[in-house]
Amino acid sequence: MSALICGSYAFDTIMVFSDRFKNHILPDKVHMINVSFLVPDMRREFGGCAGNIAYNLKLLGGDPLPMATVGADFEPYAQWMDECDISRRHIRMIPEHFTGQAFITTDQDDNQITAFHPGAMNDAHLNKVSDAEGVTLGIVSPDGRDGMIQHAEQFAEAGIPFIFDPGQGMPMFDGVDLRRFVKQATYVTLNDYEAQLMSERTGWNPEELAAQVEALIITKGGEGSVIYTGGKTLRIPAAPIARIKDPTGCGDAYRAGLLWGLMNGLDWETTGRVAAVMGAIKIEHTGPQNHRPSLEDIKARFKDAFGREM
Repeated sequence: MSALICGSYAFDTIMVFSDRFKNHILPDKVHMINVSFLVPDMRREFGGCAGNIAYNLKLLGGDPLPMATVGADFEPYAQWMDECDISRRHIRMIPEHFTGQAFITTDQDDNQITAFHPGAMNDAHLNKVSDAEGVTLGIVSPDGRDGMIQHAEQFAEAGIPFIFDPGQGMPMFDGVDLRRFVKQATYVTLNDYEAQLMSERTGWNPEELAAQVEALIITKGGEGSVIYTGGKTLRIPAAPIARIKDPTGCGDAYRAGLLWGLMNGLDWETTGRVAAVMGAIKIEHTGPQNHRPSLEDIKARFKDAFGREM
């Protein structure tokens, strides 16, 4: 099975603030914030939701087909995709734009402040789901607004099951938009903050939202995740980790695990745990795409974490 991954490709500039944001933001002055954070540690990484999901799905032995729009500065990332044997068939270059750029500052509590320049991502609607052949599963992850709307419509019209993953794209949509996405989607995945925002904007609580789709997956960081499916609530534990290095891209690694489980017909108890293992492996490494476990390493990690075979 091939998974079409619609979403962003971006260069991530990641900076580490060796203190806590809360020590420098005064609650009674939030209406006039003017702060500066010294960030002695900085690095540039390959990122973007579609790029990260595709990378992690490839680690699992899946066949990712990322679909995205990128800028004239994409060449180093293109070489990395070739090195990882990830298809560039549906990567469209928009020469007059930059590739998306994320500027991420992380503090000691793993809180993040991100500024994002969409660049070529705003032209994501130029790509069509129908351009990809042999696709049996998809995901609509954060991308240009028009691209996300059109790709969801195209998946639904083609009868291709897909995950709706609004992520950091959530602020672009109102309640009407989000209700339409949910009705089109087969699955919805959110973190706990996004789930609260989704409920506020749609008027649906998690149980009501879950009734619209085959599964609703809500991640809760170190507390694991919750999967609502078939009228049941499954609580998936987090996989143990040796150390926290960098949370950037953990959600994308988790979503790759969801895709892999769906592609292989696994039950949700197992699928959620595969996703948890991928998130745990990622958080132990800096950057979204610097972890390189083999499939056998991932299977061993799964067995160590949950006491059974993947």
